[in-house]
Amino acid sequence: MRATSLSAIVLATALLAGCASGPSKEVLARQPEQQLYQQAIEALNNGRYSSAVTQLETLDSRYPFGQHAQQTQLALMYAYYQIGSWELVRSTATRYVRLHPNDPQVDYAYYLRGLAAWEAGRFSLESLDLIDISKRDLGSSRDAYVDFSELARRFPSSPYAADARQRIIYLRNVLARHELQAADFYLRRKAYVAAVERGRWVIEHYPQTSANADALAVMVEGYMGLGAKDRAQETLAILEHNKPDHPQVRDGIFHPRYVKGTLSLNE
Repeated sequence: MRATSLSAIVLATALLAGCASGPSKEVLARQPEQQLYQQAIEALNNGRYSSAVTQLETLDSRYPFGQHAQQTQLALMYAYYQIGSWELVRSTATRYVRLHPNDPQVDYAYYLRGLAAWEAGRFSLESLDLIDISKRDLGSSRDAYVDFSELARRFPSSPYAADARQRIIYLRNVLARHELQAADFYLRRKAYVAAVERGRWVIEHYPQTSANADALAVMVEGYMGLGAKDRAQETLAILEHNKPDHPQVRDGIFHPRYVKGTLSLNE
């Protein structure tokens, strides 16, 4: 009796595990569109994201022009996002934007595409301030910046626009600091023209960031390295006007980090 009971429990557990994993792809392939869609949305609402992905992928491939085709693609983006498949989120969102550029929900596709790139560019230690994200490869962060900027520009009244704008501010500062890392490298290598160009790039493409004053300081030092004293003083005047307490400016005198000597506006 006891052995029989244990066998029954094991069998029941196995059957329950099989049910929890959801129907097989073969079973799903035989279901009509409406039933498959309802099951997928139910799985999504109940947090069974992997199961929802399987059902939505089946729905998307079997009924690409069906009654629920667009909602299926939107739901699939969300399900991919929930399981951390960032590239699949972006590819699905890109396809949606291409196929439905004027759809009222296309702003959601832009937003999720940006969020996926944002997540792909994050690092687990970033919140602990143990690393400087600006020193890492920022390809995904640039993608997020472009997507959020496009969303804010094209759909300023979108319910996702406010959050996108906040993320743009953060990303703009990160990307600007990344450019300054490159500028610092050029200054140390005495590649002064390249350093000046990097500083100018930050000011032109990432205005109103905390990095702008440092970009001006890079340009001053770059001009000093080139022997372009007039240009260096002109840039120093702008720096002193906008950031008089910059750490490299003391009593009207600029103190470079790598180039020899100092620079004063009164010389």
